[in-house]
Amino acid sequence: MVHVSELGKRLLIGRKLSSTQLGETLLPKRIALPVFASDALSSVAYAPDEILITLSLAGLAGYAFSWKIAILVAVVMLVVVASYRQNVRAYPSGGGDYEVATVNLGPNAGLTVASALLVDYVLTVAVSISSGVQNAKSVPFLHFLDGHEALAASVVVVLLAALNLRGVRESGGLFAVPVYCFMGGVLLMVVWGLFRILVLGEPLRAESAQYTIEAEPRYAEFAGFWMVALLARTFSSGCAALTGVEAISNGVPAFKKPKSKNAATTLLLLGTVAVTMVIGVIVLANLTGLRLIDTGRSHYLLNGQRVDVIEKTGIAQLADVVFNDFRPGFYFVVAATFVILFLAANTAFNGFPVLGSILAKDGYLPRQLHTRGDRLAYSNGIVVLATLAVVLVVAYKADVTSLIQLYVVGVFVSFTVSQTGMLRHWTRHLKTERDPRARKQMQRSRVINGVGLTMTGTVLVIVLLSKFAQGAYIAIIAMAVIFVLMKSISRHYAHVAEETALVEGEDRMLPSRVRSVVLVSKLHKPTMRALTFAKASRPSSLEAVTVSVDADETDRLVQQWDEAGIDVPLKVIASPYREVTTPILRYVKGLRTENPRDIVTVYIPEYVVGHWWEQILHNQSALRLKTRLLFTPGVMVTSVPFLLQSSDVAKRRLHRETQAEQSRRSYLQ
Repeated sequence: MVHVSELGKRLLIGRKLSSTQLGETLLPKRIALPVFASDALSSVAYAPDEILITLSLAGLAGYAFSWKIAILVAVVMLVVVASYRQNVRAYPSGGGDYEVATVNLGPNAGLTVASALLVDYVLTVAVSISSGVQNAKSVPFLHFLDGHEALAASVVVVLLAALNLRGVRESGGLFAVPVYCFMGGVLLMVVWGLFRILVLGEPLRAESAQYTIEAEPRYAEFAGFWMVALLARTFSSGCAALTGVEAISNGVPAFKKPKSKNAATTLLLLGTVAVTMVIGVIVLANLTGLRLIDTGRSHYLLNGQRVDVIEKTGIAQLADVVFNDFRPGFYFVVAATFVILFLAANTAFNGFPVLGSILAKDGYLPRQLHTRGDRLAYSNGIVVLATLAVVLVVAYKADVTSLIQLYVVGVFVSFTVSQTGMLRHWTRHLKTERDPRARKQMQRSRVINGVGLTMTGTVLVIVLLSKFAQGAYIAIIAMAVIFVLMKSISRHYAHVAEETALVEGEDRMLPSRVRSVVLVSKLHKPTMRALTFAKASRPSSLEAVTVSVDADETDRLVQQWDEAGIDVPLKVIASPYREVTTPILRYVKGLRTENPRDIVTVYIPEYVVGHWWEQILHNQSALRLKTRLLFTPGVMVTSVPFLLQSSDVAKRRLHRETQAEQSRRSYLQ
């Protein structure tokens, strides 16, 4: 039988895994695709919507450019996928863009990429889950979510974090089915819809096709500067479909062998499926007359009059019209869509902790992020990501259109810097490589990465120019703050390492004397145990010290001390202001001042209790004293425990947990 808290932990995240079981968590391609590519695949649910919503600012005339924007986004995605296939082959260790940039361009470039990716991972969780809640509202029996999107999204973030705490392989198995259901549902919807329209000649019209759109005045003519600006903004919003591609390069160590080959194959599958789905949805949207607007700036018109519409997402409207005579098909597609959008955040829950662990190992983040939890997942990183995502969801009220303005910037910063690093990588290796076959392969890879750099750099400029005022500046500020924070942490660790490094001949000189002080509040068993322990350590001098807060109590203590015949002198420190901590600190510092080469050891009797509430009732003064004494040079603090009867409860609990752990290990062996 285990303790209740331990039982709850096991139920939440599962049984512990030893370090030797790390191989059990490695992923085959069929599981790796939904685990690492769900973000990019799920963007099919909101990237086409964002293209149409942004173009709606120019009215129906803007929709004529939707398929052109979709093709351009698809081209960029294929180029990026081809480029990252070179990355995973050259750098299979899991450092991804961070490692590529650090090795080839220097630490500052690596930290630039890392800060961009960390921000982007948080936004991935916020955008995906917020979009999932918006899609869930399209289901009739989930209309109650309207107005409670932030709360619902926050709950989903917490549940997803709990699933990931169980480990990457287990969560991957849970996520595979809905991801494949989404892929199959959307592809089936596109194929069946196109078949009904193009082959059967059925006039399928989306629910919103009856409306016209009132354009924002400055975009009404759809010409000149504003046309270019709007198309650039539309393209940058559509490029949200590329987020998540970099996660595979960061997750190569999680693949089964051969790791690089399997990661490259998964990237190819991702690119092919995602491009097919995005273009298919946009084409079907145009053929069915689908309308989507920015509700804050555009308006639906019916017969020339403004109307308020409870707007469904693009996928929901398309599924509704394509499966109008087969309602289970509609519910299947909508359910698969909002589920995969929830699970798409899993890409970030796998990428963020791994990157955080690498950065922590390199000394740029707190070292707690480097350690694995009970299930061999980076638990601390998962918790940090979930916390930041919840803050973002609540701050933006789970509004996808608002959050999307912060999105994409980070991922294209990492894309561009990474491709620059890969160009340096191949150029450096070509200088020393003599094998003609290997040189030919390297030259081919360099061309691919060069094209990738040109493409991603151009997109980055477009994104910055078109989205800066809409909110991208917030993401840039966040990246800068994280960059500075990581540099500061690195400097701190470097200073600590320098300060604590061994120097020959230093820190080996014995102190001239060890002076021991036993703190006494009353004469009882804990005090006697501390005194006997202090004697056993054979100090140069030993004395007991008490602070006189109440004169009568102090007199009784002195009388008891004399009557007990204790051979350790008791020193009484007056405290007219009834303080305890300050007089003791002043006295101990005075001992050190007399001879700086002396070491003062302070013994503090403490109760060991069995219940948390007992800890509140005891040891509070001791805790404050220890905290202050630890900052005093040349002073050692020793806690002398005295086990109260209630501590048997804790002892038996610990014994049961130890036995359970031993039984589990015996079973595994």
